[in-house]
Amino acid sequence: MAFDGLVVRAVVHELQPFVGGRIHKIHQPNEHDLVFTIRGQGVTRKLLLSANPTYPRFHLTDRSYQNPLEAPMFCMLLRKYCENGVVEAIEQLGMERIVHLRVRQRDELGDLSVKRIVFELMGRHSNIILMDPETNTVLEAAHRVTPAISAHRIVAPGSAYVPPPEQEKRDPLADGGSDVAAALGDAAGDPEAAAKRLVETYSGISPTAARAIVAGGADAAAAFAEAMARIGRHEYEPNIAEDAARGKSSFSVVPLPVPEGGRRETFDDVSACLERFYGDKAERDLVKQRTHDLMRLLVNERNKNEKKLEKLQETIDEARDADKYRIYGELLNAYMHTFEKGDASVEAANYYDEEQRSVAIPLDPLLTPSENAQRYFRKYQKMKNSLGVVEEQMAQAREEIRYMDILLQQLEGASIADIEEIRSELVEGGYLRRRGGVGKDGKRGRKNDKPAIHAYRSSEGIPLYVGRNNMQNDYITNRLAHPNDTWLHAKDMPGSHVVIRSDAFGDATLAEAANLAAYYSKGKQSSLVPVDYTLVRHVKKPSGAKPGFVIYDKQKTLFVTPDERKLRELPSLK
Repeated sequence: MAFDGLVVRAVVHELQPFVGGRIHKIHQPNEHDLVFTIRGQGVTRKLLLSANPTYPRFHLTDRSYQNPLEAPMFCMLLRKYCENGVVEAIEQLGMERIVHLRVRQRDELGDLSVKRIVFELMGRHSNIILMDPETNTVLEAAHRVTPAISAHRIVAPGSAYVPPPEQEKRDPLADGGSDVAAALGDAAGDPEAAAKRLVETYSGISPTAARAIVAGGADAAAAFAEAMARIGRHEYEPNIAEDAARGKSSFSVVPLPVPEGGRRETFDDVSACLERFYGDKAERDLVKQRTHDLMRLLVNERNKNEKKLEKLQETIDEARDADKYRIYGELLNAYMHTFEKGDASVEAANYYDEEQRSVAIPLDPLLTPSENAQRYFRKYQKMKNSLGVVEEQMAQAREEIRYMDILLQQLEGASIADIEEIRSELVEGGYLRRRGGVGKDGKRGRKNDKPAIHAYRSSEGIPLYVGRNNMQNDYITNRLAHPNDTWLHAKDMPGSHVVIRSDAFGDATLAEAANLAAYYSKGKQSSLVPVDYTLVRHVKKPSGAKPGFVIYDKQKTLFVTPDERKLRELPSLK
């Protein structure tokens, strides 16, 4: 994995200013993640520890995390033993992916108590463990490991803490050039073989870092020794290399080679690098988990309305043939003397046909000739009357499909906060039940009057507001925006409302706002996405329309190719 011992060493070094600092708050946004708010040397920062099985990591973060209404038991225990405590040490175990945080706190009796938080970055086996170092006893863990899960290592309250088995590899910071050359042996001349040998021999070295160190160098041993000397002096170069052709990216604290057609981005500190690399990936993963039930609901609703449209179209097609039944009724009246009750059909010359061709008219044998004629007249009238109702039902079904498409597009790019607002919207619309049986006026069921708003500042210093769901779209367009502000939306496709919060701005601001509207739309992966823009006073919400739906006029259109890099360059509006 890319988060190797070298990266762990860099993060631990970056955290040293917080040794001696105090832990002010501890939150647990979900089952895998912990966020510590620590103040050290006059600076307050948030430290993320994530035992996510797909994206385990730890680093300083500026992100906001949505916390549950009730803190999990593990979080409550950490607060009891560590909140308001002093961080005595943050240490890496050798060059392994294991970190110890030692915290000193006074207990309820005023006695000093020292606890240790052990963070193990072990892929899907990653864990965060709170233990008592005096008794070497586990107090609790983010992920308990019972005998039923593993017979070799138990991680549960009351059990003795046993560290993960050592890999019995050499310390890369201890060996010089000659030692490395001996370790490489006959693999020294082959970069791929040399990188593999380094991974097998030294602890804390990932294949990504090993390949980067020996790439392009004739002397792999010297290159490795020199790189480890820099790591020993805490000279790190956090960077991310993107391989556009393969759609992959990697990171390290040693310089990575730039793939052909790719790019490399460098960072001043390792936390910023990790935040960039992992932040969106981890959030998308969590969003995917939390939106699974909503996606299924929306897809089912969409499919249901698609089938309804098909049935209604059949009714429409049948109703358009209604004149046939009127003609049958009139022909039966004209030829009533030619058949009687009990007949299954009758042949009659169709005087509505220019060629007077004969037509076979089906009869109900249980009805009299007059009743058969009236049956066709009633069928004709029923079909004619149903056309208006069916067309109205078809319009409603199409509107439902459009609405489901909008919500599905919004879920694709949603944040955790956005998901909860979309869920609330579906509850208000009657598509979902309220959670936990909370009544309509209950606190947990109350509609948020002011949703979370995503806001940026343009290169000209002008506020740009983006609605990432219908509640946000309604708020920024109908309540936040002024009549002379400019409103943007991707043309004829689901997407976000964007508002330029000013009546005077340049082309740069308009282009940046249009990029936001194109990026947060169904055309995100397309090129030359049409984006309409007009003044807010020309945007109206029809009475009774679904959330987020508006009509507008006097618009102009730009064609924009969505650019995520330009979006990232826009500073957030605090």
